Amino acid sequence: MQQPNRPFPAAPVGPDPSPHRPNRLTGRLARAGLAVLLAAGGLVAAQAGGAQAAGTQAVPVQAAANPYERGPAPSNASIEATRGSYAVSQTTVSSLSVSGFGGGTVYYPSSTADGTFGAVVISPGYTAYQSSISWLGPRLASQGFVVFTIDTNTTLDQPDSRGRQLLAALDYLTQSSSVRTRIDSSRLGVMGHSMGGGGTLEAAKSRPSLQAAIPLTGWNLDTTWPEIKTPTLIVGADGDTIAPVATHSKPFYATLPSTLDKAYLELRGATHFTPNSSNTTIAKYSISWLKRFIDNDTRYEQFLCPLPAASLTIAEYRGNCPHTS
Repeated sequence: MQQPNRPFPAAPVGPDPSPHRPNRLTGRLARAGLAVLLAAGGLVAAQAGGAQAAGTQAVPVQAAANPYERGPAPSNASIEATRGSYAVSQTTVSSLSVSGFGGGTVYYPSSTADGTFGAVVISPGYTAYQSSISWLGPRLASQGFVVFTIDTNTTLDQPDSRGRQLLAALDYLTQSSSVRTRIDSSRLGVMGHSMGGGGTLEAAKSRPSLQAAIPLTGWNLDTTWPEIKTPTLIVGADGDTIAPVATHSKPFYATLPSTLDKAYLELRGATHFTPNSSNTTIAKYSISWLKRFIDNDTRYEQFLCPLPAASLTIAEYRGNCPHTS
């Protein structure tokens, strides 16, 4: 049960412990500039070849596609499926072999043929274990991510602690884990349920270099988040009585910077514990958000913009379109 009884006093979240990484815009401008230079170089080479062999038609040189795209072109069917195109392996991480969090399970694409992948760490909620969010592990990994579902140090840890533990787990995953060579450490995200969702916001606040954050029916006494610079998808539930959207998810979303790529998805006919079971709507929009912002894969923009309409499973969806990150 994840009822947040008698919350502990909030502990301050420390500064970003990660090494400096280039910001998202700078990195993308650099890649764009490289693509232009490569294209220009190809054009010069083609023209020179034409001068040396008159009458031979030059073959145009095409700029490289986004190097972070993974998997086939998406469709509604592919992102709603219980498994994506990648076979998935998994490995257990003992709490005795790590510090800063309680161990967990890593799910990852079995093949290395496509190079490295982005990575996501997911925290459970108050009184819960990783088993409560384990369904997300293979579902997201099969779409082309390394996914780490973690246990917390204690099941009673508050959001600020869970935020620090998410970051500790990311550091372990990228620096020490057996799958570290499969991960692009510049493409990372965090997710969490309930107090783990509140911890997701804490982690994004502490580490602006994160590429994506997704709190699932999040709970946090701090309801204002103007400091966050990470593209954030807030998921609430219309029937949540533990973290009601009016006092949690909606204020979270409303206080995110207006310049940020952000969205608010309210599940229809859902409760606080809906994220603890396999859910197509959560998976569909989480996959799209992670692909769009961790992989910069604009093929997934179609599922986020224009904004999804209210439906049998969506009570409300808000956001900014088009996305600019």
